[in-house]
Amino acid sequence: MNEPLLAAAPATEPHALSALHDFVRRHPRLFVLTGAGISTGSGIPGYRDENGEWKRSPPITLQEFLGTEHSRKRYWARSMIGWPVVADAAPNAAHRALAQLEAAGNVETLVTQNVDGLHQRAGSSGVIELHGSIGGVTCLDCGAQHTRATIQHTLVAENPALLEASAEPAADGDAHLEWQDLDAFRVPPCPACGGLLKPSVVFFGENVPRERVESAGRALEEADAVLVVGSSLMVYSGYRFCVWAEKAGKPVAAINLGRTRADPLLALKVVAPCADALTALAAQLASRANT
Repeated sequence: MNEPLLAAAPATEPHALSALHDFVRRHPRLFVLTGAGISTGSGIPGYRDENGEWKRSPPITLQEFLGTEHSRKRYWARSMIGWPVVADAAPNAAHRALAQLEAAGNVETLVTQNVDGLHQRAGSSGVIELHGSIGGVTCLDCGAQHTRATIQHTLVAENPALLEASAEPAADGDAHLEWQDLDAFRVPPCPACGGLLKPSVVFFGENVPRERVESAGRALEEADAVLVVGSSLMVYSGYRFCVWAEKAGKPVAAINLGRTRADPLLALKVVAPCADALTALAAQLASRANT
């Protein structure tokens, strides 16, 4: 990298904003990669702390979900309580700022590790959802697609006692749940065939579909630089793009409050809330364009 690593102060400080603005001005076609940190401002909890460690127990793996009925009961019980947090969430200023940057021609491609759909609702187009969408459910037997809202109605109707359980929302529609009657929980079957339902998301331990990775890889080839927003990059599905960018000689910048797996690769790091940094960046770029 030709640019020095800069561990910037909060984006409210002028030198951090100036460094970020200069990075985007010199690299106008950005490949933007977002993570859970961009949606915490919408009330959706993140997975990791500022050191990149799990805040609580890791999410369920694909192998666990497929392996036992008990694991599926646990997943769907937690999802029944946690999903409304995502369903009711609204885009925040960070999502809106990225949509504004896209409209201004600064974002070539937006790739997200999130499954909440908030980028699209904020106005971003052509978003590549690496890990799918929590708003959908797929039958693993017949392939039928269902909305998560429809399955939620069934979950609540079949398990009304769970609504009284003690729970705390977690990342991506999950919840930390204390309930003694898990064995009595009824997992909804596929409305079309009675088969096994799975949310239309990539679980831990599951591969991202090849076509999504290839599509994002082609977009990276066309971009001038990578901007990571709100991700620790601890999961390889996102980190790989930083590795590919370095091999291609493309600089990588990050806006993140904590440590990232790609810190040694970064040309610029802005340690600040996503909304603060992106809102200021969009305003500064718009002001420059109007002068």
